[in-house]
Amino acid sequence: MAGQPYHDRDGSIWFNGQMVDWRACNLHVLTHSLHYGGAVFEGERVYGGNVFRLREHTQRLIDSAKMLGYDIPYTAGQIDEATNAVIRAQNITDGYVRPVAWRGSEMMGVAAQKSTIHLAIAAWEWPSYFDPEARARGIRLTLSRWKRPSPETAPVKAKTSGLYAICTLGKHEAESRGFHDALMLDWRGRVAEATGANFFMVKNGEIHTPVPDCFLDGITRRTVIELARRRNIPVHERVILPAELKDAEEIFLTGTAAEVTAVGQIDDLTFKAGPVAAQLGADYAAEVRGKMEKAA
Repeated sequence: MAGQPYHDRDGSIWFNGQMVDWRACNLHVLTHSLHYGGAVFEGERVYGGNVFRLREHTQRLIDSAKMLGYDIPYTAGQIDEATNAVIRAQNITDGYVRPVAWRGSEMMGVAAQKSTIHLAIAAWEWPSYFDPEARARGIRLTLSRWKRPSPETAPVKAKTSGLYAICTLGKHEAESRGFHDALMLDWRGRVAEATGANFFMVKNGEIHTPVPDCFLDGITRRTVIELARRRNIPVHERVILPAELKDAEEIFLTGTAAEVTAVGQIDDLTFKAGPVAAQLGADYAAEVRGKMEKAA
């Protein structure tokens, strides 16, 4: 399916409570969330036929909708059941799941209190988010001119479409300059995250990661912190300033799509894909397939 557009594929999508033919799963151009950025969504990985930490993803989807001022008309259990039904229908062993909820087309304008809430769940086979060769040597980042907003200006804890506009802008600009992704600062000038992954830095064998006070505390992020602590690697959640990057021994990203990905360059700074990222990458690969020993 590589290169095949997402609207033109075989299979089924769970749409408002029933399986719908993939190509017929459409919505109206005057859908409110298309115009006003009110959709919420999740990105979930399937390993061996099972979604890693499905309930955490489902609950975050529900919570994100509440932050946007609406309730998804399905329980967490119903959403989990629908997700698994989609995986079976699509015969996915290792892949990606995208649940998305949005306000419908009953109202057009900023207000949307009477709009119907819709939910769809799709799944497909999923290759590596970054090129495998680039991941092996460490991907290349550039500092973005776009910054993560203040919690006073946006619902920063919600995984909502509106907040990803600056991520797309940052990633497009990075790719146009030959980089794989962009590193974003927050509105205060502190290191925040990449366009779709959390940020980690290794100094003196210890891990440092920004406090997630204006961006998502990723499920993969929390998993990797847990894995590091199982190996007695100290983890410090703290303010990280751009000037500190030059002193890092390793830098890596984490995310559902990115998993654990080493960084080899940030603009003029270069880094090695080191042992900490390699170990945590291996531990994460084992964890998502249920093979990680809890007393590692």
